[in-house]
Amino acid sequence: MLVDMNLLSKIRNFCIIAHIDHGKTTLSDRLLEYTNTVQKRKMQDQLLDSMDLERERGITIKCHPVSMKLKHTNGEEFLLNLIDTPGHVDFSYEVSRSIAACEGALLLIDASQGIEAQTVANANLAITQKMVIIPVLNKIDLQSAQPDIVLTQLEDVLAIPREEAIRASAKSGIGIEEILSAVVERIPEPRWADYPQTRCLVFDSVFDVYQGVICYIRVFSGEVKTGDEMFLMGTEQRIQIKDIGIFSPQMVSTGILRTGQVGFVVTNIKNVSEIKIGDTITHFNDQAKIMLPGYKEVRPMVFSGIYPIDTSDYEKLKAALARLQLNDSALVYQSENSTALGFGFRCGFLGLLHMEIVQERIRREYDLDVISTYPSVVYRVTKTDGVELLVDNPLHLPDPSSIASTQEPMIRAMIHIPNDSIGDMLMLIAEKRGTCLRTDTIDQHRVMLCCELPLNEVLVDFNDRLKSITKGYGSMDYELIDYQTANLVKMDLLVNGEAIDAFSLIVHKDKSVGRGRELCQKLKEILPRQLFAIAIQAAIGSTIIARETLSALRKDVTAKCYGGDITRKRKLLEKQKEGKKKMKQIGKISIPQDAFIKILKSST
Repeated sequence: MLVDMNLLSKIRNFCIIAHIDHGKTTLSDRLLEYTNTVQKRKMQDQLLDSMDLERERGITIKCHPVSMKLKHTNGEEFLLNLIDTPGHVDFSYEVSRSIAACEGALLLIDASQGIEAQTVANANLAITQKMVIIPVLNKIDLQSAQPDIVLTQLEDVLAIPREEAIRASAKSGIGIEEILSAVVERIPEPRWADYPQTRCLVFDSVFDVYQGVICYIRVFSGEVKTGDEMFLMGTEQRIQIKDIGIFSPQMVSTGILRTGQVGFVVTNIKNVSEIKIGDTITHFNDQAKIMLPGYKEVRPMVFSGIYPIDTSDYEKLKAALARLQLNDSALVYQSENSTALGFGFRCGFLGLLHMEIVQERIRREYDLDVISTYPSVVYRVTKTDGVELLVDNPLHLPDPSSIASTQEPMIRAMIHIPNDSIGDMLMLIAEKRGTCLRTDTIDQHRVMLCCELPLNEVLVDFNDRLKSITKGYGSMDYELIDYQTANLVKMDLLVNGEAIDAFSLIVHKDKSVGRGRELCQKLKEILPRQLFAIAIQAAIGSTIIARETLSALRKDVTAKCYGGDITRKRKLLEKQKEGKKKMKQIGKISIPQDAFIKILKSST
């Protein structure tokens, strides 16, 4: 297939990668302004962040492509395709998609914060893909900026020469021209363009109510036109292109996408699950033999049950999750039933922030009140008969007598902290059953700890305590490494001798007593008192490991006695005692819905 090399040499594909809150979206805004892609009267802050949640929290959740035209200083016109990426560790899969579709990356570093955890992680992703990295020191106009120290970090931690860095301020517009010149001069033209057949990489997809599935694609070789019959190589599915175009930054139909371009295609597919992210699209009648190197399928790491507070909202919640999944392929869910909470769904997320975002979107976009159960991870259980199970719900854990071994997922965490926080941080890591493998000095003020920890230990409060210990200056990035054998047990909470399935959880045996006492104490504070004493117990199998007693409400049965013999009062009290004894034997405890909500909220 012939490619216009002159046209190809005028295209540059790049993304912006950085730690969270280092100014990626603000830099995107300035680039759009400088290239006149968006007129000044239509310009607004965080233009590429389309969701209200993204704007409020100041974070990017989904990657956003945009095509810009730049008139270079030498008079030539270039087409720049930019993909803005998230910075939070939960959304690193979005970053890997963007990197796979580009030849270069702007590595943004906050001049006052320096190199942080996701800076290193995202830079390593780009280095592995053999991309050209252009380091940019952002926020140099801040009084707290320390550009010289950060440039030394750049050389010591990432081995990138300080001379390659560009000093800029996305907010003030400093250095924008130098950044665009560097993109044109340093980033190579589109790769793999000489492949004989058409190959396009699907790096994202969204669902539109009127148009169906819209794929975000990068054309590596050949061209795609409206009406073409195409073939998805991964799922072996035949599709037809209904519309095609570029992002500017809104979707603009062009009718054709050529080699090196980034844009969208509207297909005849109505279900986003039929599109595999990382798949290769080729012509049906002239199919490519080799797929483009994609990336691994995203697997959820954290599982939690989501239930409607009003049980009549079950169908509404089901519809809300189905629609959210259309625009978020990382979200997985299946229906489940709880004795305490009724009908709901077991959902899989990439991390706690992803879980929080999904819940917030359900509340806002679909006007639903929901409660989530204690988050858990996927455990690997080997039974005595050799059968291996993957367990994400404590209720599905087999009987202890039939378990040969249990394994929990481990992570490798890179934790960036100030020097004076090392002692407290090592104590926190030890408390969470982790080990510190090595300590690397970044500069005279900061160190990086490389640790291995169980994933379930960092789920709930680890990040909050990290920020507390380091006074807000600590940051963490992690990756799943492997499974490790651990002494894990299922802990049940019993109220008046009955197990409450919503409170069941899988814990390490060494931590079970402390966790059991904590939950019993919380439940004692939350449950309403009854006319008889209630035992609140934490149990592992048939062994009780913690107990609290909720004292009975005392009805004053002697109030009507205004005098006379003491035996009359004693008789009434004995009668009351017998009644309470009988009530305790046959009485049922009905736990109110708000008690579940309070304890689950305090647990998560």
